[in-house]
Amino acid sequence: MSAQNITIIGAGIAGLATALAFARKGHEVDLVEQAQALSEVGAGLQISPNASHILIELGLGDALASAMICPEEITLVSGRSLRRIAHVPCGAFAAARWGAPYGVMQRADLQAMLLEAVRTEPRCRVHLGQRTEAAAISSLHERLGRPVPALIVGADGVWSQTRRLVPGALRPRFSGQIAWRFKMPADAVGSILNARNVTAFLGANTHLVAYPIENRAAINMVAITRGADPGQTWAEHENPNDRISLLEAFKDSHPDLLSILRNAPQMTWWPLFEVPDGRWSNDAGSVLIGDAAHAMTPFAAQGAAMAIEDGYELVQAVSHAAEDAVGLAVTEYETRRRIRIGRARKRAAFNQFAYHARGAVRLGRDLLLAIKSPESLARDLDWLYGYRATGL
Repeated sequence: MSAQNITIIGAGIAGLATALAFARKGHEVDLVEQAQALSEVGAGLQISPNASHILIELGLGDALASAMICPEEITLVSGRSLRRIAHVPCGAFAAARWGAPYGVMQRADLQAMLLEAVRTEPRCRVHLGQRTEAAAISSLHERLGRPVPALIVGADGVWSQTRRLVPGALRPRFSGQIAWRFKMPADAVGSILNARNVTAFLGANTHLVAYPIENRAAINMVAITRGADPGQTWAEHENPNDRISLLEAFKDSHPDLLSILRNAPQMTWWPLFEVPDGRWSNDAGSVLIGDAAHAMTPFAAQGAAMAIEDGYELVQAVSHAAEDAVGLAVTEYETRRRIRIGRARKRAAFNQFAYHARGAVRLGRDLLLAIKSPESLARDLDWLYGYRATGL
């Protein structure tokens, strides 16, 4: 099809990656963000091969390589005894098996490289400080002095305003889980952490994931526990009572792990919301991607990856459609992506069950993982990490 005018609401990782992908296909893109300045929250991010492959395809390979740390393995460890349970090899193994690197990095670095690429792309225009409430979205092009867009893409996150334009889209619901995020200097975490790996410490109704950032000088940590629904919010700074609640949730953990949690600097806590399986498009030129469409819990570390896949596949679908068939292309895209997202959701739910197991289930989990080879565990991820996004 010929070049189209595309409006994208939200300039986070999903919106930036999608804008770049549309522009690379020759479309004119207006990327609209309500904030006056772009700033990313949350220290770290895991980039699995299904996402890094797309970023490389978009021309970000060199920037990605300079900012991303490729861990040697993903290690599962008992939070109670610190005994190593199982591991999946990464590094050169991941790149060879899944065709692209597995890495970790700071979220701000990924957003910065995407923003730089978008701002240097002649077909992209970034508009900050613009109202993006649902009632204002349909007239955005008039305020910006732009043509009527062929497609409005809602990449505006779990509390999406664009979602209100999509009949049948469902509201977010609290998952029952809270993520506590913080980082510490690598030399302050003792010997229980290997700065070359991604490590998941598994506990009863809790787990903690740790991995290196800042050229291995710091360790990003995310502790996940049960929690109460705080209402519509995103990231909050903890108070002293919050830390007491966190330590209580991890009370059965190894003393060294408890010491890290006790002595950590101020944390932010993030209530984890999910978006149930409703509609993503309205058959009238609006479509949701990423957390706006299908926010999921982070137990498979696929939130950003699924959003990057969404945008890339949407671009391919629209770019290969006839000019009068964009709506049909979006509908078919939604049908295909729903299958992939559904499988990722099931993997996240399975991981939550396995990571937070207790009692006899925990013992059975440890026994099963112990008898599985690293190659076998990697094979279980082929469908996820080896996936190649397409719109054809």
